[in-house]
Amino acid sequence: MIGTEQITDRRVLKTRLALRNAFLELLPEKGWDELSVQDICDRANVGRSTFYIHFQSKEELLSNGLNDLREGLQQQALSMLSKGCGAFPFVRGLIEHMFEQKRIFRSIVGRRSGHVVQTRFRELMLQLVGDSLEKTVPAGWERDAATHYIAGALFELLSWSVDDNTRTAEEIEQCFQQLSLHITASLATRE
Repeated sequence: MIGTEQITDRRVLKTRLALRNAFLELLPEKGWDELSVQDICDRANVGRSTFYIHFQSKEELLSNGLNDLREGLQQQALSMLSKGCGAFPFVRGLIEHMFEQKRIFRSIVGRRSGHVVQTRFRELMLQLVGDSLEKTVPAGWERDAATHYIAGALFELLSWSVDDNTRTAEEIEQCFQQLSLHITASLATRE
């Protein structure tokens, strides 16, 4: 399978981008369960065989997009560390991205998302939170438990905030960082 970091052929990049854009356009329209590979191919104006050259399934297309999001958030988080942005420097970028793409995020965390989409998004939250905690919290079951607890809280906060039009990205991030502070501080002091 072709990884995004190894792609240099413009035609390959163009096709993969067309498939991803079609997927992102259709997900809010149809919902996960009703969305088919053929729908994605039709919208992207490519054949099914072309789709399968690039992705084995719509699940792989979803995972690929979420992996790219994770990598982008991790890169952004590296630059945010110097600005004292709290224990989870990826959160601001994630919330801002969510605000920019509310329609898509509603289909990821909302009622029509489907179990597969929510599971993949929760995995993304676990990876990002786990990577952040790894830097400050000693390894062990408590860090694992905190990773799941905080990732679950972040998922629920994002689910709530995607429909709340009264709060800014900054307010939501500050709320998350403040609510998480006690947990991370108490775990960081344990040996």
